[in-house]
Amino acid sequence: MTTGDEKASDDDTGSLDDTASLGDAASLGEATRAFLAARPQLFGIAYRVLGSATEAEDIVQEAWLRWQNTDRGAVREPAAFLATITARLAINLAQSARVRRESYTGPWLPEPVDTRADPQLGAERAEALDMAVLFLLEKLNPVERAAYVLREAFDYPYPQIAEMLELSEANTRQLVSRARKHLSSDRRRPVEPAAHRRLMRVFLAAAQTGDLAVLEGLLAEDVASYSDGGGVRGASRIPVFGRRRVSRYLAAFAPRFWPGKDIRQVEANGMPAALVLADGKAVALLCLDASERGIERLLWVMNPRKLAPYVASLDG
Repeated sequence: MTTGDEKASDDDTGSLDDTASLGDAASLGEATRAFLAARPQLFGIAYRVLGSATEAEDIVQEAWLRWQNTDRGAVREPAAFLATITARLAINLAQSARVRRESYTGPWLPEPVDTRADPQLGAERAEALDMAVLFLLEKLNPVERAAYVLREAFDYPYPQIAEMLELSEANTRQLVSRARKHLSSDRRRPVEPAAHRRLMRVFLAAAQTGDLAVLEGLLAEDVASYSDGGGVRGASRIPVFGRRRVSRYLAAFAPRFWPGKDIRQVEANGMPAALVLADGKAVALLCLDASERGIERLLWVMNPRKLAPYVASLDG
């Protein structure tokens, strides 16, 4: 038989359990809101460091799991804490990805993303987002890449980047400076979007007909063409360099590649691009890197595993 005191005690325990459950739910709800607010930036950091939207999504998911298991009461700035987790996870994955990419079949190009909904991709600035810059960033080591991205795209102060990457402030400044010099030496100032679109239109017309004279007039003297098929499609497994060789390659390529293809004007990584389709299925995404000298780089993404997420985002 239960006494009145015992009954009251049982009721109190039930109330405490209910209060604790409500507190846990409120805490998780607050954590979820903080994470969702930071998510665009987290994806933007991971994507720029990795050059892969698929891998960036994996990193963001891992950051969420770690955030759930963190003593969040001790975290003063959730966004900064989450950005630190994401940057470190991305660096670790980039270090292993670098080894995998060395054995990749043919040239490796970044996985394109649709930036229509988020032109900056979660950043303060759209820096380190277009395909050509991401391609060049691959030549840096992952820590250099992360330091450059956090500073140039997200405008983090040097002391905070140093803390995030567990470096000295002097070393952090040196890494960012070195990355800037590397990019400026490897890439000329790009043309404005309107000029870029005009170049794309003229190039596509000449490429489809194999017009050698027009192609040579559009290409920079030291132009490079990279085709990323990942060994799946009949893409060139070696880059082609130089105005004469690239133009002749494109002219020879035209009769085999272009017949029966449709071209869809799209946006990829904040820049105009051309999606090439056969029977309604994407077979290539063409991105141009162009300066006042003409087309500097042709980037052909042909790997179906890279095209599929991008096309899904366009149609979704």
